[in-house]
Amino acid sequence: MHKLTKATMALNGLGRYFIAEKNLSVIKLVTRGLVAAEPGEDSGSNEVYDVIISGGGMVGSAMACSLGMDPNLFGKKILLLEAGNKKVMDKVPETYSTRVSSISPGSATLLSSVGAWEQITKMRCKPYKKMQVWDACSDALITFDKENLQDEMAYIVENDIVVAALTEQLDSLPDNVQVKYRSRVVEYTWPMPHQAANSIPWVQVRLASGETVQTKLLIGADGPNSMVRRALGIPTVKWNYDQSAVVAVLHLSEPTENIVAWQRFLPTGPIAMLPLSDTESSLVWSTSHQLAEELLEMDEESFVDAINSAFWSNENQSELIETAGSLFRGALSAIMPSAGSPRQLPPSVAGIGPKSRVMFPLGMGHASEYTRHRVALIGDAAHRVHPLAGQGVNLGFGDVACLTQLLSQAAFNGKDLGAIQHLLEYETERQRHNLPMMSAIDLMKRLYSTNAAPVVLLRTFGLQATNMLPSLKEQIMAFASK
Repeated sequence: MHKLTKATMALNGLGRYFIAEKNLSVIKLVTRGLVAAEPGEDSGSNEVYDVIISGGGMVGSAMACSLGMDPNLFGKKILLLEAGNKKVMDKVPETYSTRVSSISPGSATLLSSVGAWEQITKMRCKPYKKMQVWDACSDALITFDKENLQDEMAYIVENDIVVAALTEQLDSLPDNVQVKYRSRVVEYTWPMPHQAANSIPWVQVRLASGETVQTKLLIGADGPNSMVRRALGIPTVKWNYDQSAVVAVLHLSEPTENIVAWQRFLPTGPIAMLPLSDTESSLVWSTSHQLAEELLEMDEESFVDAINSAFWSNENQSELIETAGSLFRGALSAIMPSAGSPRQLPPSVAGIGPKSRVMFPLGMGHASEYTRHRVALIGDAAHRVHPLAGQGVNLGFGDVACLTQLLSQAAFNGKDLGAIQHLLEYETERQRHNLPMMSAIDLMKRLYSTNAAPVVLLRTFGLQATNMLPSLKEQIMAFASK
C-alpha cells in the first residue's frame, strides 16, 4: 500500500500548472522561459513553417489532418515529419494485425471530422456494445453497456488501418500541408526566450538528410521515448510495471455476434479479449515477464488451453471470499432488486493466427509539462498508460482535439501560434482530464495485482456495489468516451 500511495501522490503531483487561464501570472510564464519571441528574419535559406509535427503515427497524423482542415488555419504552412515509410493500404489484408486500439466515440468523432472515419469503416472495424469485467479471485463482476445495446461503446480498429486512412486524408489536403516521409530528426535548436541579437526566433529542426527547417510551433508526437521531450529536458515521472503484454489474434470455436469486450483480472495481470469479427478476437494478456516468455514459447495447443483456462478457471477463488461476496450481493439485491446485470460466459478459443504472438513491456509515464516556448507535446510523448482500460490512443486524440481548437482560436484572433498563453491553456485542460484517468488506471492495476484476502474482499465489494449503480456506471462510461 506504501507503493500505491507513493505512486499516486507522484502522479497527482504533476499537475503543477493547473491554473485558470485568467490567472496566468507573469512569474509562471518567465519560469519556463516563456516570454514569446518577436518574429525575426528567416536565417539563411531555411524554410519556415507555421507548425511542424514530429511523428507520423496515429496521433501525429490526426494532428496534421485536424490542423490542415481547420478553416481558421487555412493557408498556414504545416509540415508532418515521419521517420518511417509512407503507409499505403491498397486493399485490406486478409489477416488481422496484432496491434489494435479501442477507439472511443469521442475519438471516432475526431476521426470523422477529418474525413478518416468513413474510410476506416469501409476498410475494417468492429464495434462492441458491451463490456464485462470480472475478478479471477472472486465471483464479482461489472458490466458496461449502452441502453438496450442500441449504441456502440467503442470500436476495435487495427492501428495500421487508422494510419492508412489518415494518410489518405493527408494526400487530399492542399499544398500548404506537407508530409516528409523517411525524415529522421537528428537535432532540435530552441529559440531564446528573449529576443537577442543574431538569435533565431523559431525552433530549428535538422534532419538526417542535412536539411534544416524552422517552425513557429513544434508539436512533439514522437511516442513514449520522445526526442522532443528529452531534448527539452522536460522531467518525466515514469515506472515499469514488471509486466509484459502478450498480444495475438484468436480464432473462436464457433461464430458469434461478438459484440462484447471481455476482461478478467488475474493475480498476475488482466487478460482481455476484444472482438475483431464474428469469428476472430484480439488478445491482450498483461502478465509477468516470465509467464509472458513462457506463453510465447508454448505450442499453439498449449497456448490456446492457457487462454481458455485464464478466462474460465476458478482456481484462484476461495470459499471465504465467495461466501462474503455472495452475502454482500444478496444484501445489495434486497436494497436494489432491479439493479445489476447477469453474468455472461466468454466465447472459447480454438486457435490463433499464424505468427501473431508478440510481447512488449508495460509501463507508465507522464511529462510534468506538456508545453514549452513554441513547443507542445501530444499523445504518448506526454503520457503513457497501462492498456487495461484501452485509453492510450484516446487520450492522444483528445490532445489533438483540444490543441486544434485552441490554435484555431488563436489564429482567428490573429495571435502567434507559438505563444505560450494558449499553449498553457492546452496543458491545463488536458492535464485536468489525463491525470485523473491515469491515476484511476494505475490504481486499478495495483489493486488487482494481489490475491491477499483483505484486498480481494475490498475490490469485490467495490465492484459489486458499482455494478448495482447504473448512474455511476454511466458517469464512468461518459468520462472514458471523451
